[in-house]
Amino acid sequence: MDYLRLSDRNIVIMGVANRRSVAWATAEVLRESGAHLIYLFKDQELLEKNRKLIGESAPALVCDVESQPDMETLPTRLAELVPVVHGLIHSIAFANFSDGLKPFHGTLKKDFLQAVDISCFSLIQTANQLKDLFSADASIVTMSISTTRMASENYGYMGPIKAALDASVVFLAKSLSQEVSPQIRVNAVGAGLLKTSASAGIPGYINAYLYAEKVIPRHQALSTSEPAEVIAFLLSPRSSGINAQTIVVDAGMSINYFDQDIIRKATS
Repeated sequence: MDYLRLSDRNIVIMGVANRRSVAWATAEVLRESGAHLIYLFKDQELLEKNRKLIGESAPALVCDVESQPDMETLPTRLAELVPVVHGLIHSIAFANFSDGLKPFHGTLKKDFLQAVDISCFSLIQTANQLKDLFSADASIVTMSISTTRMASENYGYMGPIKAALDASVVFLAKSLSQEVSPQIRVNAVGAGLLKTSASAGIPGYINAYLYAEKVIPRHQALSTSEPAEVIAFLLSPRSSGINAQTIVVDAGMSINYFDQDIIRKATS
């Protein structure tokens, strides 16, 4: 039974880094649902690294979002693979602490602007480039974080950039519905702390991850499959009533910061 109604729908997926990435977990859910996936990779090296993972015959293109020629030729190259795009998954982010981790007020302009370009503007640009390929009911989903209102030192300037991404979801949903199709949707999944290769590079992340396991009511952190399942749902016609939202997937962490056991341990 095709409950999600994703069978044979063409989904473009950006962000598969390895088998531990949320993008790959999402790809697995979508493949099980019968969707047809087209993968975008930053460069040929990353594509070849993941070729066995995605399958030798899986359609894949190189598209560096920092490269204007790559972005400009993307619609033509994609149209050679599929006539229409029913969904887009944007699961890419990058932060370059070129001079080491600094207090937020010491953020380097070049690092911040590069991170905005890759982690936020790329969503807007990709949606614009693919607008003529989108189906009338196309769904776009990007990966955000569970809250941009918590100033976590080790997350650095990526917090404000994810806040910009959340705001972009709202404006993109409005503009695409006006100019492309009134049924097109744009949403974000705001995931809690995850054990991925990308998060492993964040200083002090493992301690935050272990703390999250204490705060989450079930005392078990998120698996990458959990936000992946929500992404698949948001790509599905079953979620047609959800638009311009950031859906928080944190296993209830946000309700439990003042758990009595944690308070007792912190104050004893």
